[in-house]
Amino acid sequence: MINVNFFLFLGFHSANLILIIFYLFPGSILGCFFYDNCHVQPQITGNFLISSNHFYAFILLSALGVLAYEKKNKIRLLFRYLLLISFVLESLHFIIPNRGFEFSDLFGNIFGVILIMIFYKIKTI
Repeated sequence: MINVNFFLFLGFHSANLILIIFYLFPGSILGCFFYDNCHVQPQITGNFLISSNHFYAFILLSALGVLAYEKKNKIRLLFRYLLLISFVLESLHFIIPNRGFEFSDLFGNIFGVILIMIFYKIKTI
């Protein structure tokens, strides 16, 4: 029998690792791949006060985390971790070459986590 929880757990941690690699790379991995230019960041949709790419990335990561950890009763720890990593990763852009700290990126990260947190709270009421 296929253990769905194992795949959700593996998916969350894989997505987490990929996100960390993308954040710490000095430039844009996707820009290198799609445009042959590591200084161009592909946009999924236009930004709206916050960075849409960061918003979507943290919605996906948060949703995977909730699905992976819901049965383990570690949701509070998960949300703390996601908020902390969103701040730490964006703050590292102060020291990573060819990257820069941007409040719109930070707020995109935080709002992605908060949106999933709200949905989770509504679901569990």
